[in-house]
Amino acid sequence: GPSTLPVKVLEQVQKDFVCYKSTGMSVIEMSHRSGMFLEIYNSAVTNLKTLLNIGDDYSVLFLHGGATQQFSAVPLNMPIKSGKALYVDSGSFAAKAAKEAKKYKEVEIIASSKNDNYTYVPKFDVDSIDKNADYLHITTNNTIYGTKYTSIPEISIPLVADASSNILSENYDISKFAAIYAGAQKNIGPSGLCVLVAKKEYIVEPMSNCPILQSWKIQDENESMYNTPNTFGIYVANLVFENLLSIGGVTEIEKINRYKAGLLYDFIDNSSLFKGTANKEYRSLMNATFVTGDENLDKEFVSQAAKAGLVNLKGHRSVGGMRASIYNAMPVEGVEALVDFMKKFELENGGK
Repeated sequence: GPSTLPVKVLEQVQKDFVCYKSTGMSVIEMSHRSGMFLEIYNSAVTNLKTLLNIGDDYSVLFLHGGATQQFSAVPLNMPIKSGKALYVDSGSFAAKAAKEAKKYKEVEIIASSKNDNYTYVPKFDVDSIDKNADYLHITTNNTIYGTKYTSIPEISIPLVADASSNILSENYDISKFAAIYAGAQKNIGPSGLCVLVAKKEYIVEPMSNCPILQSWKIQDENESMYNTPNTFGIYVANLVFENLLSIGGVTEIEKINRYKAGLLYDFIDNSSLFKGTANKEYRSLMNATFVTGDENLDKEFVSQAAKAGLVNLKGHRSVGGMRASIYNAMPVEGVEALVDFMKKFELENGGK
């Protein structure tokens, strides 16, 4: 679900919500065809390209819905070579993407960590994958299980990625991807918006049964405005992009994110009460998952943490335990406060 936004962004939204730049008009009232909004839209495209270090060989689209809508859009839009698609099953959302693709493609799961409760990202032999497949799909960060890819696979077929929960949190060589998409609500802006970055050579005529709003080609030709886009979401996203650029871009936020995650994981690794659930090699920078080993104590921790002002620490309903989501906008002080509370809770519950 939705996550933290930078305070500076929220304050600017508050200011513009009633009157945008002395226009007498709220930012949510302006026409998507107006010069004012086109200025916002073009700025958002330019700023995201700068942050991702991509050129004009890529298109940036701001689409309706979250990333889940792209689970069907990807197989419907990626150029067809054999009608077969490859998927890596590294978590719940990766599995959902593969399931949806089966409606339109022959799908092969080339690697899965499901039998080990998705505690790691499964590896595969890049030389043995089907070279005639239309594409390979991966999920760069597995929100529920607290795992991520430590390196992006080098393959000879088009690579597509769902990067919803770690886009803009660490540097990726985007040139490795044919397309990369992300729901906005983690590191980009409010929910209800999805960002797609795709190489123009892969934006072709989609399958004949592709709904018009899911056609990358139609959306690209209309600059994401075949119909009224999520104007407010795009506006907030651009403020987030500007804020990230002002602090040094992805390179600088990655340093901060690694420091934040390090604070939390270092404590967990040395704790006599808490235990991390993800394989250390694949730990996420965005989502730290942990347990006490006692379900009742887990519930007590979540309850007491909430009373102390530390909220949304309950693990996903499918796995339980705890999950600390420390996305880009979460300040270091927030992680420090969590670690301090964990130390206190440990001492009060038999820890050392």
